[in-house]
Amino acid sequence: MKQELTLTQEWDKVFPLSDKVNHRKVTFETQYGLTLAADLYTPKNAEGKLAAIAVSGPFGAVKEQSSGLYAMRMAERGFVALAFDPSYTGESSGEPRRTASPDINTEDFMAAVDFLSNQDNVDPERIGIIGICGWGGIALNAAAADPRIKATVASTMYDMTRVSGNGYYDANDSEADRHAAREALAQQRLSDPMAMAGGVVDPVPDDVPQFVKDYHAYYKTPRGYHARSGNSNDGWRAIGTQAYANARFLYYINEIRSAVLVMHGEKAHSRYFGEAAYHYMVDGRAEGYNFIGKPNPNPENKQLLIVPGATHCDLYDGGEKNYIPWDTLAAFFNDHLK
Repeated sequence: MKQELTLTQEWDKVFPLSDKVNHRKVTFETQYGLTLAADLYTPKNAEGKLAAIAVSGPFGAVKEQSSGLYAMRMAERGFVALAFDPSYTGESSGEPRRTASPDINTEDFMAAVDFLSNQDNVDPERIGIIGICGWGGIALNAAAADPRIKATVASTMYDMTRVSGNGYYDANDSEADRHAAREALAQQRLSDPMAMAGGVVDPVPDDVPQFVKDYHAYYKTPRGYHARSGNSNDGWRAIGTQAYANARFLYYINEIRSAVLVMHGEKAHSRYFGEAAYHYMVDGRAEGYNFIGKPNPNPENKQLLIVPGATHCDLYDGGEKNYIPWDTLAAFFNDHLK
């Protein structure tokens, strides 16, 4: 199954390498026959078997951006940390490029757990994951599917199935709107299935919402621009997330027994995704969820953290005021990866 990848060996992240960690490029395989590229960060002078964390996101980004920063910061605090490019993305394998699938993306996280479990310096009973933005929802889905994941952080999360099927703030949550979207995607498959769409708009019109300007400030400037990032360039295949619109992959998160921390910015446009997911995960019901489940059997290890003043993109890299509470995240993992 393994495919040989040509990986960039020079440091090409949007953040500097910490002098507290060691770094190397690695690859691993998924059960879909794809080979994923990743950066492995380990704390310097660490001994014995350590707790480990796999990180991915945001949706449409690459490991040289936010996920790599999260992994490095966690390695500074004593964890083995793996930031990976999802299937069809960045330096990972898969054709056509920049396409997505709820099941394949969930498998990406589980394959990362496979990889970490087999590292000599990792305790396989002490593995957690971090999902950022759209990968926050994917992380929750993975945690519901895989009990080897002992602790999960969903940071500034999107529920990609909800927004794909319902639009922002559920403004298109109707049969008629979904049918119109399905018709458009069906025609796109016939006219030009390889067309790209969804890259961050540049230049930014004056009349767009503030969160679009925030995306531009991250993805289109030296702060976060990367040549392999779809969000920084021409986006995703126009039909590349078609399957997400017909799925609701957080159905069983109310059965997650392991620890979960949902972290969102107070001023994030996406805050409603995280809050609703948290309440459904704990209570079995929440606004925006048409299904009702039973309350979580282990509510005591679930947390909702709202970061005062932070916007959606502030939790990508901390923003101007260093909003990401790195020590709080480390404490969460230390508490639950014992």
